[in-house]
Amino acid sequence: MHQRSLLAVLAILAAAPVAAQDPKQAVADHVMAHATEYEQIAMQIWDLAEVGYMEHESSGLLQNRLAAAGFTVTAGLADIPTAFVASYGSGEPVIAILAEFDALPGITQDRTPERNPIDSKPAGHACGHHLFGTGSTAAALAVRDWMESSGQSGTIRLYGTPAEEGGGGKIYLARGGFFDDVDVVLHWHAGDANSADPTSSLANISAKFRFRGISAHAAGAPERGRSALDGVEAMNQMVNMMREHVPQATRIHYVTTYGGAAPNVVPDFAEVYYYVRHPEADQVRELFDRVIEAAAGAALGTETQMEYEVINGVYNLLPNVTLAEIIHANLTAVGGVEYTEDEMRFARVVRQSLPEDARPLESAAQVKPFELLLGARSGGGSTDVGDVSWNVPTAGLRTATWVPGTSSHSWQAVAAGGTSIGTKGMLVAAKTIARSAVDLFQQPDLIRRARAEFEERRGADYSYISLVGDRPPPLDYRSNPGG
Repeated sequence: MHQRSLLAVLAILAAAPVAAQDPKQAVADHVMAHATEYEQIAMQIWDLAEVGYMEHESSGLLQNRLAAAGFTVTAGLADIPTAFVASYGSGEPVIAILAEFDALPGITQDRTPERNPIDSKPAGHACGHHLFGTGSTAAALAVRDWMESSGQSGTIRLYGTPAEEGGGGKIYLARGGFFDDVDVVLHWHAGDANSADPTSSLANISAKFRFRGISAHAAGAPERGRSALDGVEAMNQMVNMMREHVPQATRIHYVTTYGGAAPNVVPDFAEVYYYVRHPEADQVRELFDRVIEAAAGAALGTETQMEYEVINGVYNLLPNVTLAEIIHANLTAVGGVEYTEDEMRFARVVRQSLPEDARPLESAAQVKPFELLLGARSGGGSTDVGDVSWNVPTAGLRTATWVPGTSSHSWQAVAAGGTSIGTKGMLVAAKTIARSAVDLFQQPDLIRRARAEFEERRGADYSYISLVGDRPPPLDYRSNPGG
């Protein structure tokens, strides 16, 4: 059924008058005319590698470029200094594009195909958000230029959304109503292949559990101490036993962020950072409550005190087939990433560090067939785009910014993302999003169909309730433990 529906969309687009097709070529040409500039911006953000809620320079680069092009830029959305919205035009429809720009802590790599960490950098763009933010900006600028030259009515917006990596910047924008008047949201992500499948993701609640005990000399007076680290380890043991009795699609993982300073001192403070994931948000709520009970039991058994802070809580993506088909049709028209000889040599060296069964390098030039991916096939990641998707019809794509077979959050992703391989994938995404926005502006019925599907998938009388409750943005979540 979905294949027939896709063919119907392609037929609609193909049957449009020649004059209606020209704007899509115009926005694609605009992207390529400024390709060198966009590459420079992306590489500046790659070099900065600023982590969540601390992306002041990265966010500023994009804001300044949009303001220079005539966008009205408002920063500090939802009490987040690095969040912003840039708007051009007026009235309906309102088409929004998402932009991310945060890096990941603890992983660095030079622009080389062999492992070569940069010791002076505490973070790296292992998820390609430097490309994401810049490519989305490029698309918005291209659409804005077409709107001005053609007199097209409506509004194009670019939302700068910080801290996707565990900080959930979009949650606070969605909760604050910043998408309430938006008709459609488009987004994209770095990847190792070109696809626009309507897919879901894992809902996720993350929290820091903090245990407090009594310090003492570990050899001279151990009976006087109560180890906070014992509390953490007891909690971890209990949660690990819980894994046998959770739904199959559940994912639980943790890292001990602080366990003490010296072996001969009973630690009076310890902290563990947990992620709890499942394809359904309601199920995540139930699982997280069980993890809290395990933490409470650990504190009771070790005679320590426990408190926890919810850091992040994101919904699963709500797919929209109508929008995905539009994006896929435009991605197919744009095509994939063609490597030069130098890029192919780079890719072959990277390929040696990847699993033997990784997809072939030639697949970077291909667009994957359209496929509906839900349930167990929805992927193992989480994203705060999920919260946006439950508030407004949303769809996106992935492009081959990395060597095929590369996993996100890896040094190989950092390396390729800092080269022309990453830039080429970014430009494919920018052209695809810009072309898709043109379709939506020119064919309002597509927006109506996307809205109807959105309402049906959400269900009657749906009310969005954030998984983080009423907590303010965790602007210090990347700071030291114990805060």
